Amino acid sequence: MTIYHNIAVNRPIEQLFSYAHASALAVGTRVVVPFHNTQEVGIVWQSDITPDIDIQKILPIQTVFDKEPPLPPEWIQLIEFAAKYYHYPVGASAFVALPTALRQAEPFRLPEPDAYFTLSDLGRQQALPRYPKQLALWNALFSGSLNKAAARQIHTEAHKYLQKWQELGYLKTTDKPQHVVFQQKINLNREQDTAVKTVLQQQNTFAPFLLWGITGSGKTEVYFEMMAEVIANGGQALFLVPEINLTAQLLERLKRRFPAVETTILHSGSAKMARCQDYFRAMSGQAKIVVGTRLAVFTPIQNLRLIVVDEEHDHSYKQDNELRYNARDLAVWRAKQANCPVILGSATPSLESYQAALNGRYTLLKLTQRAKAQARLPEITLIDVKRQKLDNGLSSNALKLLEENIKNDGLSLVYLNRRGFAPALFCGDCGYSFSCPNCSAKMVYHKYQRHLRCHHCDHKIAVPKSCPDCGNQDLTAIGIGTQRLEETLKKRFQSAHILRIDSDTLSRKDDWQKIRKAIENKEINIIIGTQMLAKGHDFEHLNLVIVVNADGSLYSADMRATEHLFAELMQVAGRAGRAERAGEVLIQTQLPHNPLFTHIQNHDWQSFADDELARRQTFAAPPTVYTAAFRADAVKLQDALLFLQNAVKQFVLPESVVLYGPAPQLMTRLSGRERVQLFLESKNRPVLHAAVTQFAQILEEIQTGDIRYAIDIDPYEC
Repeated sequence: MTIYHNIAVNRPIEQLFSYAHASALAVGTRVVVPFHNTQEVGIVWQSDITPDIDIQKILPIQTVFDKEPPLPPEWIQLIEFAAKYYHYPVGASAFVALPTALRQAEPFRLPEPDAYFTLSDLGRQQALPRYPKQLALWNALFSGSLNKAAARQIHTEAHKYLQKWQELGYLKTTDKPQHVVFQQKINLNREQDTAVKTVLQQQNTFAPFLLWGITGSGKTEVYFEMMAEVIANGGQALFLVPEINLTAQLLERLKRRFPAVETTILHSGSAKMARCQDYFRAMSGQAKIVVGTRLAVFTPIQNLRLIVVDEEHDHSYKQDNELRYNARDLAVWRAKQANCPVILGSATPSLESYQAALNGRYTLLKLTQRAKAQARLPEITLIDVKRQKLDNGLSSNALKLLEENIKNDGLSLVYLNRRGFAPALFCGDCGYSFSCPNCSAKMVYHKYQRHLRCHHCDHKIAVPKSCPDCGNQDLTAIGIGTQRLEETLKKRFQSAHILRIDSDTLSRKDDWQKIRKAIENKEINIIIGTQMLAKGHDFEHLNLVIVVNADGSLYSADMRATEHLFAELMQVAGRAGRAERAGEVLIQTQLPHNPLFTHIQNHDWQSFADDELARRQTFAAPPTVYTAAFRADAVKLQDALLFLQNAVKQFVLPESVVLYGPAPQLMTRLSGRERVQLFLESKNRPVLHAAVTQFAQILEEIQTGDIRYAIDIDPYEC
């Protein structure tokens, strides 16, 4: 008997493909199928179908990976929703969401089932061990069951004691984990306790919460208390973070709080096979805590009972190619699907989430005081540098504060969100500047690497000896980057220990752990850092933050520039004064009277958000309207522009939809291709999506040559 199946393959094509097999296969099963003279991995999307094509043309499925558990129905539903909402083919969406190892036409060897140890009746009658770590291991075995990995988190030599106690008959094994949740007492303040209780009251209900907590208010402790309750009741928790660099510190805290609970980490830095094994551990329910960056939102989790999205405002949650999803928004949809609470946490929530709270879609929870009683919000001072003589970007006030802080054994952070030595190399004689041949951008001067680099396409050239136009050998580095700041400060404070932290200095896997250890051991006097230090990191003795070139974003044409700058500055300012020592923040600006800086000085996110929402309302900008972007690119600008213009001519614009463009993008040329875009906007989301579908159909019909296009729903870049 032949059974027909619809298979999703990794192709940007809006359809499933029919194949035959001798028996019915479970939906979610991975298979290998013939496709255009190649072998392709596919996923059974629909089983036992009635084909709508000639069955003589239907080819057989070649391989079935029946040793692997099929992807669950909830995962299939999630992919279908994401594909529909973001207007991307379902097959290609499915493979974006899979670990790399499962995209390959090879069987995956599942991790061996863990054996779990717990105390036998004989063991429960024995005297308690005397040494603290042995006692902690014994108590964990007394109250639950542990596998070797979880036991090793409690005691590094746990395997020796497990073997010894098993030989003595003190232990018995089981294949069913009964995880231990160590209820280490955390002294929550009133606001933290209220937030925890409010969420846990709706533990088995879809309930979205926006947790607005000032920097240092103890949002992580709130998350942990909720997770402890969920795990104690047999559930699993998904914890999303925006950056890989945030996972190491979070993992350390998780190990201290949940030493016997299995935790998996899912991000692009994980080894291919290890990531896939962790994926299946989450799917089977073995891992109770799943931590990951944006892609982890697609992880199938057997008993999902809580989702946390930390730093929910961060634009890293938005994927900018292929399936252009926002992990924060998909997390809310997953919580609804799983019927569980979702907590979106931030010191500077996104305007989208804040408006949802104002409209009653989310419940707003507030943490308005720092978790440590002795900690206070830092004092923020503005320095008008418009007419000041600066030493490579640093004012005399800044240099004086740094000098005093070094003498007082403090830790300072000099913040500049621009890596490299200088943003441009310039010829003073003829005015020539070195631009990227592939992008509409200047090449950034990296002095120590002795090259110019484009930070968009990564094109590099050796530092030229002379100007290619006039031959002048006296080339000038214009502007300030982190490398130049480092050189300046090392000359000024020769006895100080100065550390630069940016993506150029974090090239190896263990670099960040070494850096954190040096900072915690008070081996560093001054940190020079970019945006990667502005969020999530907790350096207890950091007491001085100096912000260089704070105004750069205000000159951007991006409508979100002010929102992003406010979040960036509030987050970096919040690194200071998180423990006993008072914090101080100095912001250098040429626009000290800009209302944004008044809100920052007052640590007043809510007033800023209210003002910014009112401005967006006036100009009918997101989040007061829903937006979709259509972007096209080609080798020639005119070809891309004409492509969208022709589509507009054929498009019947719905009455409640507004169209802007087409026009060149802010960065018109990227990686050798010219880019144009147009926007559709509406206050009615279903109407907008219907218009997007219609416009996409026109583009599909008229697409020719090398022209490419993409759809971006709820775009960040405007």
